[in-house]
Amino acid sequence: MIKRQEITYSHEGMQFQGYYAFDDTLIGKRPAVMVAHDWSGKNPLACHKADKLAELGYVGFALDMFGEGKTGTTKEEKMVLIEPLMKDRSLLQKRIGAAFEAVKNLETVDTHRIGAIGFCFGGLCVLDLARSGAAVSGVVSFHGLLNSQGHALKNQIKAKILALHGFDDPMVKPDQVIAFGEEMTRAKADWELNMYGNTMHGFTNPEANDPSFGTVYNKQSDMRSWIAMENFFSEVFKR
Repeated sequence: MIKRQEITYSHEGMQFQGYYAFDDTLIGKRPAVMVAHDWSGKNPLACHKADKLAELGYVGFALDMFGEGKTGTTKEEKMVLIEPLMKDRSLLQKRIGAAFEAVKNLETVDTHRIGAIGFCFGGLCVLDLARSGAAVSGVVSFHGLLNSQGHALKNQIKAKILALHGFDDPMVKPDQVIAFGEEMTRAKADWELNMYGNTMHGFTNPEANDPSFGTVYNKQSDMRSWIAMENFFSEVFKR
């Protein structure tokens, strides 16, 4: 049976609202997978992903990048939420690092086997967690922003990395994808990129239906990318 809890953690005087899901019929500590939300904040979709991870036998933890569980509804509200973190990537890394430390303190978690997944803005967050040199086992970016802005240090990345990307994503053009691959190679990271054809940004979000903005749900790519993630963590956690 999946048990769900709200978890409060803090960083630099701010309170953050995490969502913790795990199967309480399983015995002992197990791997955990953090879920970094898109630019709207810790929304029901992020919590649903944490539930799905718990059904796979992991601890699922939907983190909060904005503090106090803040969310945005309009594009303008969402931009206000992400702008400070996009401008200050060291702050972004510290925020997700605080969530990583919070997960380590959960009693059901094997602290040596912690991974992270992220969607859109959250994809950038989990990649920056890896770029920070954190001892995270592996990270998966779903249609994430890939630019580093120089925040990766050579040979510092410890995590295995999987990027899942739509070929027709207008927010991350092919030259940015190539730059990401070159960055990971320079860093000597263990990395992989899966590209999905006829697929735009936000392809895992069933509510994404704005072709003019570039966000469109793609059921097939959603399914394929989740399977790729499952296989990745089976390898990373050696299950």
